[in-house]
Amino acid sequence: MVAPDDSARFFAADAFAHHTGIECMEVAPGRAVVKMEVRDYHRNSHGTVHGGALFTLADAAFALASNSHGIPAAAINAEISYLAAAREGTLYAEAEEFAQNPKIASYTVRITNDAGERIAIFQGMVYRKTPRNV
Repeated sequence: MVAPDDSARFFAADAFAHHTGIECMEVAPGRAVVKMEVRDYHRNSHGTVHGGALFTLADAAFALASNSHGIPAAAINAEISYLAAAREGTLYAEAEEFAQNPKIASYTVRITNDAGERIAIFQGMVYRKTPRNV
């Protein structure tokens, strides 16, 4: 299990997540929740939240959850399905570990809005690096 301060340091090093306004709310083994308040710079030409902003939000939760066991994990596959448009308010991404073995782990991330409505679902897989004995 990763200590809370380790998760905080890991997230603090994610310059892109901070640049896009993502905040970490919770991290536990195999699980993470992040949020993003919608700003004008998150919107596309239609006035809705850009798909890339939604993917980044989900990816931040995915990264925190997949690295929460104290073993470095790197994404090897990720996909997102957009279910509804978001225009304003705060969006939440909740990542949950679906399956893991010593080398591969799979995660599902659900993005919702303030009302709990489903905005997108993200599936990601990571390669888990083998810890080296020192």
